[in-house]
Amino acid sequence: MSRSAVVSRIAHEACVNAPSSMPSGAWWSRLPWDFAKSDESFDLAWIDRLRVEATAVVDVAVRTSGAAALAGLAVPLGYHPGALRAAFGDREFYEGFARNGDPARFFAKPRERAAMRVREVRPPLFTPRDAVVEDLKFESGFTPVNPRLRSSYLSHRQNRFAHVRYWRHRGGPRPTVIAIHGFGAEGYALNSWFFALPWFYRELGLDVAIFNLPFHGRRQTRLSPFSGHGFFAGGPSRINEAFAQAVYDFRTLVDYLVEDRGVTALGATGVSLGGYTTALLAATEPRLAFAIPNVPVVTLADLILEWEPLGTLMRAAMRGFKSDITELRRLLAVSSPLSWRPALPKSRLMVIGGVGDRLAPPKHSRLLWDHWERCRLHWFPGSHLLHLDRGSYLREIAKFLDTLGWLERDPRD
Repeated sequence: MSRSAVVSRIAHEACVNAPSSMPSGAWWSRLPWDFAKSDESFDLAWIDRLRVEATAVVDVAVRTSGAAALAGLAVPLGYHPGALRAAFGDREFYEGFARNGDPARFFAKPRERAAMRVREVRPPLFTPRDAVVEDLKFESGFTPVNPRLRSSYLSHRQNRFAHVRYWRHRGGPRPTVIAIHGFGAEGYALNSWFFALPWFYRELGLDVAIFNLPFHGRRQTRLSPFSGHGFFAGGPSRINEAFAQAVYDFRTLVDYLVEDRGVTALGATGVSLGGYTTALLAATEPRLAFAIPNVPVVTLADLILEWEPLGTLMRAAMRGFKSDITELRRLLAVSSPLSWRPALPKSRLMVIGGVGDRLAPPKHSRLLWDHWERCRLHWFPGSHLLHLDRGSYLREIAKFLDTLGWLERDPRD
């Protein structure tokens, strides 16, 4: 494999036939116990090293403040001794689904068509001249898989309604890219800029939808101190169910776009938590033409240990229950992309990673890439929040979409 087929401009050890980082079998018990302490190495030019180190500082500051917020406002609710005792009691229940190997057992298809509420809007920033911009809203038909959580989970009424912003060209549906935001970052204007969605719309000629994850934005729980709080504040078992709902609601949206709007080609991309969700969709939604996780996480159990002071609290909790990282992975394995084979061939998969990422370290992108049999991969010299050389990876995405027959023009123009 040539280097240029794998990365664009940053040399990485994975280019030279390095062994796979993805263990065979039950990854949650075979991934090295010190994965959270490991680093991914890169051969960087001095200018890229300077840029990577500078952007990483921003990530560390945001990671520390985010971890402190979760430690102070989520841990007391969903990770106190009683809640953890109940959650660890769910380990065999959730692990059984992961061991089975069939994602359809846990990630159910929508059971019925959702009644869609459609409202035309005028966005404050980007308003395409030739487009109709709509807000879509529908009631989620999701029911938690774990009977123990059903009553409490469904009591969060706002979370039972899914929200999507949809930009469509006049004159009929076009191939559509659906973007999935990161943790606490559901704002439409923010994601329009972060994903460069006007570029997808104007330059590539695609329709665009922005999907709102559970417990974010207008889906927040009552008295939630920040967007996304409810995704994690209910404890590890709720995390599994929240990802199951994200997949369920996304598939409900796909049903609507295909059956009611006549869309014939859809793809997904997501950043961070949205990248994690995109990777799950690659295993559960075969109608996708492509999946592009951007700076994804793949094992939340290990990521938590790097987010101080949250990591210190979780280590203390595991010691208190005489458990270790393997037990936490067992509990969360059912909602990890690493537990499932992709439903899409690797020619329709692409991973984008940031060399200086300190919120979702590049070893997560590498692990997913190995799990996906080393599909197309692009590294950029930036961090989780500062995507330097974004234009370079947008051009790589355009080339990728062109190979799938999505573009009517030369992507180099």
